[in-house]
Amino acid sequence: MLETIRSVVGVLSAFVLPALLVGFPLYGLIKGVRVYEVFVEGAKEGFDVAVTIIPYLIAILFAIGMFRASGAMDYLVNVLDPVLGVIGVPAEVLPMGIVRPLTGSGSAGLVADMINQYGEDSLVVKMAATMFGSTETTFYVIAVYFGAVNIRDTRHAVPAGLFADFVGFLASVYMVQLLFG
Repeated sequence: MLETIRSVVGVLSAFVLPALLVGFPLYGLIKGVRVYEVFVEGAKEGFDVAVTIIPYLIAILFAIGMFRASGAMDYLVNVLDPVLGVIGVPAEVLPMGIVRPLTGSGSAGLVADMINQYGEDSLVVKMAATMFGSTETTFYVIAVYFGAVNIRDTRHAVPAGLFADFVGFLASVYMVQLLFG
C-alpha cells in the first residue's frame, strides 16, 4: 500500500508544475481574460507594493538576525528537544519551524545550511524543504502587508496563521516520514 502511494505521488508530481503553467493561462483564455495584459498590470502593482514594504522588510529581517545571533534560537531548540522527541519530531527541523513564520529568505538560508550539513537526500532536509513549501511567513505577512495598508488590529490573523504554520510543520514531518522514512 505504501509503495503504491509513493509511486502515485511520484507520477503526479511530474505533472503538477506543467499543468499549472499551462492550466491557468488556458483557463483565463477560455474565460475571455486578456491574460498578458492582466499579468503586466499585476506586475506593475507588485512593483509598487514592493517599494512600499521595504521599511517593514528591513525591520523584520533585522529582528530575525538579532534572534539568531543572540543564541536564543539554539537555546530554544535545546529546551524543546525532549518534548519534540516524544512526538517524533527531529530537533534538527525545529529552527525551520521557528524561522519560517518570520521570514522566507531566512528559512531558505536554513534549508541551504541543512543541505550542507546533512546532505540533500537526508530525511531532515526533506522535512525542512516540505515545511518551506507548505507553511507561510506569518509574521512577515502581518508586519509587511498589514503595515503597508495601515491595519493595526490584526484580530485573529496571527493566531490563525500560527496555527496553520504549526499544522504544516507537523504534517511535513509526518508525511515525509510516511513517504521517505
